[in-house]
Amino acid sequence: MATEIDPSTEVDPQTPDAEPQSVEAETVTETVTATAATSVKVTTGKLSARALIDEFEAAQLKSDLPEIYVGDTVKVGVRIREGNKERVQPYEGVVIAKRHGGLNQTITVRRIFQGIGVERVFMLHSPQVASVKVERRGKVRRAKLFYLRDRVGKATRVKQRFDR
Repeated sequence: MATEIDPSTEVDPQTPDAEPQSVEAETVTETVTATAATSVKVTTGKLSARALIDEFEAAQLKSDLPEIYVGDTVKVGVRIREGNKERVQPYEGVVIAKRHGGLNQTITVRRIFQGIGVERVFMLHSPQVASVKVERRGKVRRAKLFYLRDRVGKATRVKQRFDR
C-alpha cells in the first residue's frame, strides 16, 4: 500500500491524523462598508508569494546610492574578508554599462591596471559593496561604452560633464 504525497500539500508534524493542508498562499480580502460612500479593504490571511518577495526585496534596497550614469568615473568600496578581518578596498574606474533595475541593478566598471584593462561587475545593492562615490561625470552619447575596450592610452579618456 504505497501512498503518493502531493507536493502541493503539507502535513502538520504535530498532528499526524490531520488532513493535508494546501500550501498555496493566498490573500483574502474583505470589503467592509462603513457608510454608503466609503468602503475599506481589510487584508486578512496569508500574503501571496509575490508580495512576500517584493517586501523582502524592498527591505534589501540601499537608499544612499548616488545617481550613476554611464561614462562617470566612480570609486566603489568593496568589502574584502581576509581570515577573520574585513577591510574596504577602493576600485576606481569608468562605468561602461548599467543593467537591470531594482535589487538586481549592476554597473560594469573598467579601469586600466598595469597596462591591462580590467572590468568588474558590481551589484549595487549587494552587501559586498560598501560605498559608491562619483568622482567625475562623463559626457558620452552612448548607453554602453564597449568601444573603450578597443582603445589604448589617451584615446580611452571620456570628456568631463559639468551640468550634473
